[in-house]
Formats: sequence, structure tokens, C-alpha cells
Amino acid sequence: MLDNLLARGRYRRLIPQDGVDFSSNDYLGLAGSARIKRAIEDAIERGVPVGSGGSRLLRGNHAEHEALEAEAAAFFGTEAALFFSSGFAANGALFASLPQRGDLVVYDELIHASVHDGIRLGRAQSVAAAHNDANAFDDAIRDWRRNGGIGLIWIAAESLYSMDGDRAPIDGLAEIADRHDGFLVIDEAHATGVFGPDGRGLGAHLDGRDNVISLHTCGKALGCEGALLTGPAFMREFLINRGRGFIFSTAPSPLMASAVREALRILAPTAENETEDGLEFRVPAGAPGARVEPNIIDKFREAEDPAEQLPLVLFAESQRHHQVAVGGGECLERRRARMARAQPFGRAPRHEVTHDCVLKDLSLIHI
Repeated sequence: MLDNLLARGRYRRLIPQDGVDFSSNDYLGLAGSARIKRAIEDAIERGVPVGSGGSRLLRGNHAEHEALEAEAAAFFGTEAALFFSSGFAANGALFASLPQRGDLVVYDELIHASVHDGIRLGRAQSVAAAHNDANAFDDAIRDWRRNGGIGLIWIAAESLYSMDGDRAPIDGLAEIADRHDGFLVIDEAHATGVFGPDGRGLGAHLDGRDNVISLHTCGKALGCEGALLTGPAFMREFLINRGRGFIFSTAPSPLMASAVREALRILAPTAENETEDGLEFRVPAGAPGARVEPNIIDKFREAEDPAEQLPLVLFAESQRHHQVAVGGGECLERRRARMARAQPFGRAPRHEVTHDCVLKDLSLIHI
């Protein structure tokens, strides 16, 4: 099997971090935030342990977990929140537990692998809908009803798809969920911290509805680790009591809960704005002394292009100025097409695929 992967150019290897960051999910540079570091140091001084010691239903439920969940629910404007060790674990637990036998999960055909795994572990029926086609979701539900389906409807989509850089028709899907007395589950993994008011995601205007559940990962723009499911109180209580992925897992580190609490404070409007400092933290790695343009975060959030915005630091030894590139879907499509034609892993000039696309297709903001 591994030989077959190698022959197809699909064999994976772990390599150390090196060079300039063109590909991580640390969108705001908060993984190196001084404030988050200080928050962890302060938590250690307060006696917060590194390890949780067990699952949260045994000895692993720490006050830091509870505080994070209360603050997250307030920040995202929902009744409740529940902290998981990763977005994959959160999606898996949700879709394996909440949809019941006799229900239907309608998911976008490009939904994340964690949702597929959760659905496979669950008891509900499932069907894929054409990517970002709200009518396809509605048609799938109507077909299921005509064939005798009587259970609850669960609609699953990502608000922002990282591979193609496009956005889901969130409002259309919410209207379909309302019309069919169903639930909408929004995976905000790539939008949290970057899009929406105060970085609350592209579905922030739906927060607080009793039929909307959102996933906010903490290991991307928030610069930490773990994930938060936010939504109505019954979601939290059901997963605590019936979510096997929550019940039988060791609780996340209480120190990481402290770190995520600080990351949310950084995003909050009352916090000292460190998002610009976060980008500046990344720039000096390739551009000593470079200055981040004021309000550059607003440029990302307010861009007319609906595709995902990619902050990239470009520099060359022969240049004294440096640039941040902002680009979206067209570039990604070209890059993906070229990568599909590339040679097997280990022999393809992968850097050329990325840099050529960036230099030709991205608009540049000088800093």
C-alpha cells in the first residue's frame, strides 16, 4: 500500500519547519504572541497544571476549561460552548452523537474529512450535496422526505473552504434549515479570527439561534490548540452525556485553555489590539525592520474578493522593500492545476509552483 502511494506521488513525510511561512494556518501570527506567552506564564504561577489528569467527567475538568467555555459563549454570542482537543475531535464527536437514527445529514461534497468520519460513526442517514449549491441541499432534503424520511435534518458546511478559498451560501443554508425545522452546523475553522465582527466568523450573524451550531478551531488564527463548539445549551449537555469522543478522551491541557482565553481577549473589541503586532511578528522572519501597514487586517476583512485572503511575505536579497501579498481563488485554482500536473513527490519543483503563481497573480501591498 505504501509503495502504491509512493508511485502515485501521494506518499507523505514529516519534515522540520524551515524557511519562510507560506502555508501554515497561523493567519494572525498569534502562535508567537507575547501576550499569550504571558498568559501561560501567569497561569503556571496561579497553579494551573500542564496535564488534565483524565477525562472531564472524571478528574480532568479544570476551572480553566469552564472559564474558557463561559467566555467563548459570551464572545460568540451563544448559550453554551464546549472545548475539545482539536477540530477533528469536535466534528467527529458532534456528527457521531447528535444526529440520531432516522435523521438525515446533508453535507457539502467538499466538507472536511472529520465530518465524514463522524457521520460514519453515527446512526443517521447521510447524503452529499453539490458544493456551495443551496438548491442542491434543498433538493436532497425534499427527495428524502418524499421517500418517507421523517427525522431531523442536519445541514453541514464550512463557511470558508481552505483548498478553493470560496465561501458557503450561509444565509441560504440557514433559510433551508429553518424551512425544514432542521439544524445548520457551520465549520468556521478557516474564518474564525479573520472574518466577521471581531473575528467571530462568517456566520456570526446567526450566532444565538437555537438551530445553529458552529465549530471554531483554536489552532489556526487563534494561534493555540483545540476547538470550541458553540451553540444552544442542549448541544453542550448532550455531548457531555452522549458524545463518546468527549466522554472517553483525556481533557485538553488546562494551560491551553488559558492560552485560548487570552487569544479571544486579543480579538475582543475591548482588548489591546495585537493583531497587527501578530502580523509584524511574522514579517521580521524574512524582512528585518519591515513595517506592517496600519489597518492591514481591515484590508483582509473588507476585501471585495470573496475568496480566501492569503497573507504572504515576499522578499529577495536584492530588494530593500518587502511586500505582503493578498490573493484568492483564481491563484489557488491555477496553483492546484499545476500541482496536479507536477511530478511524483520528491522530484517536483514545488517551490516554483507556489512562487510563480504568487508573483504573477497576487496584488501586492507594500509595507
